[in-house]
Amino acid sequence: MFEEEDAKILIKALKDCGGYDFSDYSLKSFLRRVEKVLYDNKMDIYTLTNAIKIDSNFLEQVVKDITVNTTEIFRDPSVWQIIKYRVLPKLHAQKEINIWHAGCSIGLEVYSMEILLYEAGLLDKTKIYATDINSDVLKTAEEGIFSYRSASEYLDNYKKALCVNPYNMDEKIIVPIEKYLDFNIPKDTLKVKPFLLSKAVFKKHNLVSGTNPFKVKYDMILCRNVLIYFNQVLQNKLFMDFWKYLTDDGVLVLGIHESILGPMSTKYDKKGLIYQKKLF
Repeated sequence: MFEEEDAKILIKALKDCGGYDFSDYSLKSFLRRVEKVLYDNKMDIYTLTNAIKIDSNFLEQVVKDITVNTTEIFRDPSVWQIIKYRVLPKLHAQKEINIWHAGCSIGLEVYSMEILLYEAGLLDKTKIYATDINSDVLKTAEEGIFSYRSASEYLDNYKKALCVNPYNMDEKIIVPIEKYLDFNIPKDTLKVKPFLLSKAVFKKHNLVSGTNPFKVKYDMILCRNVLIYFNQVLQNKLFMDFWKYLTDDGVLVLGIHESILGPMSTKYDKKGLIYQKKLF
């Protein structure tokens, strides 16, 4: 049984050997995912620790296995509706827009944003940045080719996010999904159209490092369904980092089950599912 003391041994080894600091991750989540790593590799904690000390490639694989990479097309459509009707209209007057997807996984959220921006006539003047700790998922994101079988169950999100106006339910909106995605069901592929592929800049980055990966101010930061795997200390640190990286009118978008609590909540104005940066 993998327990808390075992976790401390592994966390120290990952930090010493690879610079990855998992000390402020949710212990419950960390234990659960490491138990799977141990089971899959038929190792105990000591064998695993020794292996990552002598094999840097294996260390990187363990980090990839520990981190979570779940994403969908237009995940939680109500969030995208708010972005479409309440956030993007305020950005039309700007000459340039910067958006950062922190913890982008395989990029389905990034391409969802690109589609939303294109429909709003804002894509050409938007710089989209996307980061993740896992280099494998970044490669998938850059290629823009996904399993149709895995993604098809979420295609209804597309219709809800783009074709439903929650503020005017009588409005008729038609946005054919083929405008942005190519499907090949026999080959089980879903491909992003070429004109969207080159827009985003993908980069490996560890949120825990406390660095701004692109050295710019962002009008919007999306860090969705990532923070639930961190403890409160690390969450507050990241909320402070995001606050510093946002423009004066910038917004932070979290997962629907994530929220800003405690002292850091005074730095943001919660507007439904969106957090607006507050100035003092």
